[in-house]
Amino acid sequence: GKKLGYTFNNRNFHNVSLGQGQEVVAEQALDLAAAEGHWVILQNIHLVAKWLSSLEKKLEQHSEGSHRDFRVFISAEPAPCPESHIIPQGILENSIKITNEPPSGMHANLHKALDNFNQDTLEMCTRENEFKSILFALCYFHAVVAERRKFGPQGWNRSYPFNTGDLTISVNVLYNYLEASSKVPYDDLRYLFGEIMYGGHITDDWDRRLCKTYLEEFIKPEMLEGEFFLAPGFPIPGNMDYNGYHQYIDDTLPPESPYLYGLHPNAEIGFLTQSSEKLFRVVLEMQPRGSSMGEGGAVTREETVKALLDEMLEKLTDEFNIAELMAKVEERTPYVVVAFQECERMNILTSEIKRSLKELDLGLKGELTMTSDMESLLNALFLDVVPESWVRKAYPSTASLGMWFADLLTRIKELETWTGDFSLPSAVWLSGFFNPQSFLTAIMQSTARKNEWPLDKMTLQCDVTKKNREDFASPPREGAYICGLFMEGARWDAQIGIITDARLKELTPAMPVIFIKAIPADKQDTRSMYPCPVYKTRQRGPTYVWTFNLKTRENPSKWVLAGVALLLQV
Repeated sequence: GKKLGYTFNNRNFHNVSLGQGQEVVAEQALDLAAAEGHWVILQNIHLVAKWLSSLEKKLEQHSEGSHRDFRVFISAEPAPCPESHIIPQGILENSIKITNEPPSGMHANLHKALDNFNQDTLEMCTRENEFKSILFALCYFHAVVAERRKFGPQGWNRSYPFNTGDLTISVNVLYNYLEASSKVPYDDLRYLFGEIMYGGHITDDWDRRLCKTYLEEFIKPEMLEGEFFLAPGFPIPGNMDYNGYHQYIDDTLPPESPYLYGLHPNAEIGFLTQSSEKLFRVVLEMQPRGSSMGEGGAVTREETVKALLDEMLEKLTDEFNIAELMAKVEERTPYVVVAFQECERMNILTSEIKRSLKELDLGLKGELTMTSDMESLLNALFLDVVPESWVRKAYPSTASLGMWFADLLTRIKELETWTGDFSLPSAVWLSGFFNPQSFLTAIMQSTARKNEWPLDKMTLQCDVTKKNREDFASPPREGAYICGLFMEGARWDAQIGIITDARLKELTPAMPVIFIKAIPADKQDTRSMYPCPVYKTRQRGPTYVWTFNLKTRENPSKWVLAGVALLLQV
């Protein structure tokens, strides 16, 4: 634009950043530019979804009879999912599309982070040595947090829009603080970077802990005292000029691997497997949906679904008779209350499954008109996906329909066994609950009532045994044995009783039975412990259940960076 003489000062270049109330300004700019032959740039049009149809009409109107030099440039953020595709087809078809993708890999990200600065930046601070070292560590930190997103939930529980603005403002803060104080205020700097600059984006407590741990590892007094490693095989560089740093990255940075982020190589296997599964799922969903699949006596879609539907209805047992179960119980202990709640939730789910399957059965026979809900159910059953109406009444799960239904039957069986005489199972399958928190809380309530302790001053102690479920014949005197957990990001060494590095290609090794008991919070031993989050599925984030303290000989920060967590389902 500048080369051709289109600038803001020449009044022939209009830049409109869209948002609240800017639509009118944009329309006026378009009308003026179309008549006079100016350039218009409309930024962030994804923020004004309702106005886009008017924009499409306006552009169509100006496509004929406008000045030959008239040009419109439009920018928008990429849509995270198909539902967010809001830009009208007409605009997309008539425009030249350019995508600007962020660099991938640590090497490109680190160079890009450093590109935000120049030789003058490096020389602006009077305390050159400290400033350069912390600036380089900040660039590495920025590259790590941005690129860690590719590892999915094991990287970050939620995806955050970290951007170069966070990095440049952090460097300005660093400059101001170093100029103003005689000692390097490491704690203050880490707090500002981790809780405000980058932490301002973060909404999840575990992600906040991760961000804080990275800064504690990268920015500390030791970075100026001899050799200090940002990653295995990558020491922080000494005092160099700007081009020297770029050269240092090319020469010294190890090849791309999860180790650069503090993760185990298994994290990459998991993330690549999930990406390929997603790709195949999309390919499968794009298959033609006609009644007949292929030529010559092939089974039709309806026949496949009918067979599956009959099998499911046959396997589903009757609902739990809550009134009858209540009559059997003498005392409503916290555990009994949990059992009732689980039975009620299970009844709601199984009745919805039966209702929708019977309705679809009648639809397939031609006795009912097929509705959009029945059509969705038909597609889901055919594609081996859990139907939406069931998901709403069920528990979080990432399994395919076949595995999900088998798991559902196991859950029902466990509940039937437990409600047979309401005695606590010798080892409780924690993964089988709709609401695992309620069972863990019941452990605390039982102990609190027995010992007359205040509930808010209690916590759960977690001791990992060396045994499996079959080795237990009866429940413990107090507390409970729980089973069915898996560890992601590391493994449990049952012989020594500590967390240790995972074996290659063992993504989620099973945990032995865990003994959970309630103790007063002030008696809790937190030395050499890693506070390990427990999640229901590999999606992590909103499926958080509890925190178990697990023994470790290594610094707990290692497991924080490795994204180690316990999962109830894999």
